[in-house]
Amino acid sequence: MSGYRSDQAIHANSQPRRSRIRGYVFAYTIAVALGSWVQGGLAQGLKKYVTPDGKTIYSDKPVPDAKLVGEVAAPPTPDPAAIEAARQREIVRGAEANRLAEKRLKELAEERKRVDEATAKLERAREILNEGRVPKPGERIGTAGGGSRFTDEYLARQQSNEDAVKRAEEELQKAQGR
Repeated sequence: MSGYRSDQAIHANSQPRRSRIRGYVFAYTIAVALGSWVQGGLAQGLKKYVTPDGKTIYSDKPVPDAKLVGEVAAPPTPDPAAIEAARQREIVRGAEANRLAEKRLKELAEERKRVDEATAKLERAREILNEGRVPKPGERIGTAGGGSRFTDEYLARQQSNEDAVKRAEEELQKAQGR
């Protein structure tokens, strides 16, 4: 039973789409026909009339009680070759714009990747610095006064960790373009 309903849903959804497509084709056909008819009418040219009360009227037919003042030339018929050339230029321009946009998106993705990598490296360097603050066995030595102090190895390790954080911060700033 559920198979029947899904088939019914498929047919129900496809019918309006076909009707819409037919409607678009019909509308396009009418628009082309009207465009040809209007263009044919405009090819005759319009006449400019002035009525006794001073109104200006443009018409392709005589206007009663109005004085013919002049004629407006019909616009030139567009050259199909020029239209096609302009269309081709727009296609080339659009393709170039798409190519440049894709190139820029790729550059931005690479920049984002560099920033993410530099951020991860900085976070890791800070973790190492914080973990390294606890002295390892043997990094404290006793003093004559009964206390203890850090060994030179501990201090060198701390300095190395701090230098690594500074380098990672500089790399992040460079990746961010600062």
